[in-house]
Amino acid sequence: MIELLLAIANISGGLLLGLATLDKWDGERDFFNRIAGVLAPFDTVIGLALIILAILEFWDGLLFNVVSILGGILLLTHVFGKVPALETSLRKLSAKLMPFKAIIGIGLIVIGVLGIF
Repeated sequence: MIELLLAIANISGGLLLGLATLDKWDGERDFFNRIAGVLAPFDTVIGLALIILAILEFWDGLLFNVVSILGGILLLTHVFGKVPALETSLRKLSAKLMPFKAIIGIGLIVIGVLGIF
């Protein structure tokens, strides 16, 4: 059950993070923009789900779960200001990961699809 929830969170987070690349592949149809528009209000929930579920399943697929945790950190960037004790370190980590946002997003989609099967 946790694996399925993590796969759904991976696909959802991947769509949000990899939107720029997916939009280029989509062309004029705006398919991914519409999906991201529906998912955007839930980016905090998806980010928390990615981190928590990946920690629960950490040793089952170590590399996959590390990518899920990194994706969760990227999705929670806007929330880091509300955690004063960890704000500076989390913002630095997020800033270092930001150039790889699309790569992590596409990776999350692939990991999510593989997790379903």
